Amino acid sequence: MTVARKPVAALITATTALLLTAGCASDGTRVVRPQDPAPSTLSTLSAPVGAEPPAASAARPCPPPERWRGPRDAPTTIDGTPANTPEAEELSQAVGRQGRGAFAEVYGSLVVDFPVGRVALCVTDLARGRELAKAAAQADPKADVTRLDLYLARYSERRLTAAAKRLEPYLGRRVLGFPLRGVGPAPDASGIEVMTDAAGTDSAALKARLQQLSGGIPVRTEEGNPVAA
Repeated sequence: MTVARKPVAALITATTALLLTAGCASDGTRVVRPQDPAPSTLSTLSAPVGAEPPAASAARPCPPPERWRGPRDAPTTIDGTPANTPEAEELSQAVGRQGRGAFAEVYGSLVVDFPVGRVALCVTDLARGRELAKAAAQADPKADVTRLDLYLARYSERRLTAAAKRLEPYLGRRVLGFPLRGVGPAPDASGIEVMTDAAGTDSAALKARLQQLSGGIPVRTEEGNPVAA
C-alpha cells in the first residue's frame, strides 16, 4: 500500500491504487496531514524510550480520518508546494521503515504533523511501539523520537492488507447489487474501507456481507470512484 509526502490513504482497485488523496513516499510510508492541529492526548515518548508503557486504560485510539482529512494546506511549503515539516517527515520515514519491517505485527498507521512537528504512531501494542521507536532512533539518529506520540490501533496494517486482498476479486463487480470500486486498510487501522456508490454506503446488508468476505474485519463504506490508471 502506498502513501505519501502529501497526505494520503491508499486503496486497492482492480487496476491501480485508489487514492483518497494524492502522493507517494519513496519508501511506502503512510504520511497523512492532519485536519485538526490540536495536540494529541497521549505523548508516551517524552520520557526515555525504554520506560514502561502507560496503562492501556490511559491510551487513546488512533486518530480517525475526520480529525485530519480535509482541504487545509500542509504546515509548510517547499518551492511553493505544500509539504510536511522536515522534522516530522524525517521521523515518519524512520518509523515507517521499522513499522513495515521488524515491527509489522504491531504497526497500524502514521499521521504526520499531528499536531505540526509531531507524528502520531498507531500500534496494536504500546510496549512494542516503544521498541519500534527505539529501533527507529538507532537506525536514523536524525529522527527525533521525542516528537512521537503513541496511539492504540485496532489492527496491524499487515493484517488489514491481507483482509483487503480477500475482497480484490470483487472489485469492478457488484456485491448484493452494489459496485465495489476500491478497497484498502482504513487510515486509522480500525478496519477496511470500501468505495462504492451512494446507495451502497447506506446498505447494512452490504457491510455485513463484505465483513464476512474479509474474514470478519470491520468494513466502512464510502462513496467514490476509482482513480484512472
